[in-house]
Amino acid sequence: MGKVLYVQASPRGERSRSVAVCDAFVEAYGRLHRGDPIETLNLFEADLIPFDGPAVQAKYTILHGREHTDQELAAWKAVEAVIDNFKSADRYVFAVPMWNFSVPYRLKQYIDILVQPGLTFSYSPDEGYRGLVLERRAFLAYARGGDYSAAPHDQFDHQKSYLDLILGFMGIEDVRSVVVEPTLMAGPQVAADKLQSATQQAQRLAADF
Repeated sequence: MGKVLYVQASPRGERSRSVAVCDAFVEAYGRLHRGDPIETLNLFEADLIPFDGPAVQAKYTILHGREHTDQELAAWKAVEAVIDNFKSADRYVFAVPMWNFSVPYRLKQYIDILVQPGLTFSYSPDEGYRGLVLERRAFLAYARGGDYSAAPHDQFDHQKSYLDLILGFMGIEDVRSVVVEPTLMAGPQVAADKLQSATQQAQRLAADF
């Protein structure tokens, strides 16, 4: 048993291919693990805290080994609350569309809140960087209007490569993914076929997640 945190990074709702694939994955997973709680976090509906001046300064206060001011402490406690919720999950599901060859800004904001010293990673001269979110696994569905699966267009993929890096940096190394592409450039029939194929693949992956 374990809690699943389902992070939706698309504002398109039922029109989102990445959400459609993740919905199929979560539904299949739920049928097999009926006792596992599933929490959905829609990043475009959530009241994400800003990672602004006080929060940034609080982070550097920690990095420099100093004491927080009252304003910094308040900002840092808000950051810790988001991270505590993230770390309360045992499994993660991410629905991620490609925006300008990378990820939507709300997902980047969420990541900037999550990736913090002493909470999701540590650093020492002897060990270097070390992830602290251990013994978790993640499933990600990526949707792209074009096809970035092969050269020369694969060089524009800063979506999957970035999230693989960030999740691994935090210690999440068991990462499975499905890519839906192209959803626009080859016409609606190709998009529908690709979505069906990705959905079936996601349902199979849910069996041993």
